Amino acid sequence: MSAIELGPDFAGVEVRRVGAEDAATVLDIVREAFGARPPLDPPADALLETEETMAARLAPYGGLVARVDGRPVGALVMDPVGRTVFLRRFAVRPDFQQHGVAHAMVAAAVEQADGFEDLTVIAREELPSNIRFWEKQGFHEITRRSPNIELRRPLRTHVVDVPEPEDMRALGQRLAAQLQAGDLLVLTGELGAGKTTFTQGLGEGLGVRGAVTSPTFVIARVHPSEVGGPELVHVDAYRLGGGADPRAELDDLDLDADLDRAVTVVEWGEGLAEGLAESRLEVRILRALTVDELAGDLDPRRVEITPVGPRWHDVDWAAVDATLHHQGATH
Repeated sequence: MSAIELGPDFAGVEVRRVGAEDAATVLDIVREAFGARPPLDPPADALLETEETMAARLAPYGGLVARVDGRPVGALVMDPVGRTVFLRRFAVRPDFQQHGVAHAMVAAAVEQADGFEDLTVIAREELPSNIRFWEKQGFHEITRRSPNIELRRPLRTHVVDVPEPEDMRALGQRLAAQLQAGDLLVLTGELGAGKTTFTQGLGEGLGVRGAVTSPTFVIARVHPSEVGGPELVHVDAYRLGGGADPRAELDDLDLDADLDRAVTVVEWGEGLAEGLAESRLEVRILRALTVDELAGDLDPRRVEITPVGPRWHDVDWAAVDATLHHQGATH
């Protein structure tokens, strides 16, 4: 089969869809990768695979093989179950780990799972570095049955690596070009994650008046447009009561703005602001690395953007992250 188009971020890694006829290649990669892991109790089932069992796994829906300079170095099996696709036997040869091969395979899996709702993986709790890898790809734990952890990523979620604050601001600017009056963004992330920097980029992209700063002490600010576009309403929901009618709670703030004619950004709004509009963007900002993984002065972020509702079907996501490292696509 022809190579899967992944874009310039994955230059040097070629990923192709494979079938049962490639079972020997997939098995060789799986055995080398799983055999290099620390001993586990119970041992990984992958080490029990034979060429025959691997061919049987690949027969229904196939898998992926990644190559570098023509050498097969990574592989996975795609296993549809209902509306999700399990990524099984995910493996990268030890000499090619930390070289972008695993990232390329996840990106290819997203492209190949068109028509499904999620990707799902099973990780071992004894391997925290593997769990961190999946979390960096936008997967979140949904169940845990020791020693296995099931993690899932909605296929509509965009995952963007943001190395520096300037990139966070640029991401906000690019997203602003896709927004219109009535849009709602629900922002989550720990203190200092970059929520305000992201919103500053939105404000610059929307062309609004006034410095966009954290609304913590005033709960909300309204920034009128200077270019004839929608206002920006910037809300800190941390101290709102979380009642049954979030729109009424925001109305109680006496905002000098009509939310239907504004772009509304609600920080700390998860679980509170969703009822403000039929459609919304859920924007989650996370530190991309743990402390022991930080390199020098770098403190990168990962931004997960999940569109909810019909409003976002025609958004040009390629324009949003045209110059940033992108690891997902909306289907």
